[in-house]
Amino acid sequence: MSDMKTWLDWSAYKDAGMGDAYADIPKHGGDYAKAIAACINSRQCEAEGKQVMCPSYRVSGNPHLSTGGRVRLLKAALSEDPNTNPLMNPELREAMDLCVSCKGCKRECESNVDMPLIKVEYLAQRRRQEGLSLRSRLFAQVPIWLYRAPWLRHFIQWRNQSSVVSQIAQKLLGLNAKARLPVPSAEPYPNSKLRDDTRLDSTQSVLLFVDTFTRYFEPQIAAAATAVLSGAGYLVEQITTEASERPLCCGRTYLAQGMIDEARAEAKRMLDVLLPHLQAGATVVGLEASCVLGLRDDAQALGLGDDAKLMGKQVLLLEEFLARESKSGRFELKITPPQQPTLVHGHCHQKATGAMKSMRRILKSIPQHDFDFIESSCCGMAGTFGLEAEHQEYSEKMVNQGLLSAIEEHAEHTLVANGFSCRQQIFNYSGKRPLHLAELLAKHLD
Repeated sequence: MSDMKTWLDWSAYKDAGMGDAYADIPKHGGDYAKAIAACINSRQCEAEGKQVMCPSYRVSGNPHLSTGGRVRLLKAALSEDPNTNPLMNPELREAMDLCVSCKGCKRECESNVDMPLIKVEYLAQRRRQEGLSLRSRLFAQVPIWLYRAPWLRHFIQWRNQSSVVSQIAQKLLGLNAKARLPVPSAEPYPNSKLRDDTRLDSTQSVLLFVDTFTRYFEPQIAAAATAVLSGAGYLVEQITTEASERPLCCGRTYLAQGMIDEARAEAKRMLDVLLPHLQAGATVVGLEASCVLGLRDDAQALGLGDDAKLMGKQVLLLEEFLARESKSGRFELKITPPQQPTLVHGHCHQKATGAMKSMRRILKSIPQHDFDFIESSCCGMAGTFGLEAEHQEYSEKMVNQGLLSAIEEHAEHTLVANGFSCRQQIFNYSGKRPLHLAELLAKHLD
């Protein structure tokens, strides 16, 4: 019996390890403890090779920072008396703090341990004990302040250009003074429907999910995706709210800070708008891997029922959708051969979902196109990880573990990175601005 109230729905693990004398399920935590105990201690997470997990272990060699190491620390904590606050153990605290939520373990671990979701619950438990820092609140509420305070872009520009302001922000908020903050666009992507019924048969329609990061920071990516989909014969309709309401968001920024109720509310807003379309069999196409994976995977633990499961089945990344349509023979796009070869860096969540195969299929479909993939783990930005002062050293080690050297060696290549945080990290350390796949395709539309 558990003495611990959990914030997420862990019922998917209710039968995990039952009847297995060697499962070593902790005394407290209920189904959350069973999700942790799914680990079989094979130490695959500590193996060397071409894998994502675990980025902080890969650059440090500290066994506590592997997926299995975190499991061992969590098991020990959940086996103690909850009244002693064992989850606040400094060793466990550091190990969970340095998990970059790459989701590599969800794919590469034999037991598919979902350490990023386990971390979300851990953060929610810690928040219950300690409250939330100002920095965490600012990061979590990015969708709100981008909508309500567009003037903040000028402050961000000032902070990036002034070493004095950067140092003050590091002292007051813990923002890494060495990392440039992403600057919002002067013109965010419009929150309006794109549909034009006179142009195409509605049976060829797709719903485009323009996430917060794309909408406010890189609206040209949404425009490029619309051009590509339209050029291939699809009717593109943006998932929108009323013009007077804040645009829809998946809740990722709240989830990353352990703010479960707020994340649930955002996902519910999205689901309420999507549900009629989902029930009619519509396909939702997204551009940002962390947001799509949030709707497809993490939202299942928010207690939103079968509707969330339906959403999870019908949300695809742009590259997944194009690859699916290409395989079925429905996708045909006239592309002129690029003048330069392409070098691709995969977002951790793309790798965790197997979406890199879709990337490869689409890139191969471009005539006379030479491309290569970078063999590396996490770029080191990982959402807000690289923006946090205490993680500067780890972030720099991660970006230097194969990624930067590959970019330098292929200086003549067009660089593609579909992750918003990856593009920002690459820009911060190399000065290069990678393209999203949508931009690459749109650039070479015939």
